[in-house]
Amino acid sequence: MIWSDVLLEPIDPAAVLDRVGDPRDGAVVLFLGIVRNANEGRPVSGMEYDGYIEMAREQLAAIAGEAAERAGSDRVAVAHRLGALDIGEVSVAIAASTPHRAEAFDAARHVIEEIKKRLPVWKREHYLDREAAWLDGRLPAAAASR
Repeated sequence: MIWSDVLLEPIDPAAVLDRVGDPRDGAVVLFLGIVRNANEGRPVSGMEYDGYIEMAREQLAAIAGEAAERAGSDRVAVAHRLGALDIGEVSVAIAASTPHRAEAFDAARHVIEEIKKRLPVWKREHYLDREAAWLDGRLPAAAASR
């Protein structure tokens, strides 16, 4: 079953992983995006994700569906977090299971690359010097064409 959601609470990677898998599958991939403590040489104290939740849910579902189609599997699960996150917290979790590893890796890679391009979610980094900055992103295709 293809599953996706945009969450305001912490992501449980095990719960995302539990949504995939089948006796036919020989490969399961779990990708976790984690808030790191530095970016471009600058110490980071945390991250804030903001977004249009309804549109983000629609886009994330579409991306998960595309990944499943590419992989020839309906076993793709994706969660993306909104809100304030500390260093080490999971911002995105992607799980895919397929009969062979290449398709599972391809599905997970497709999801994360498309999230970066299309998801209406913006990141604001908080730095140790108490400054904060919104990171460059891309407009979703629908908004960019207006």
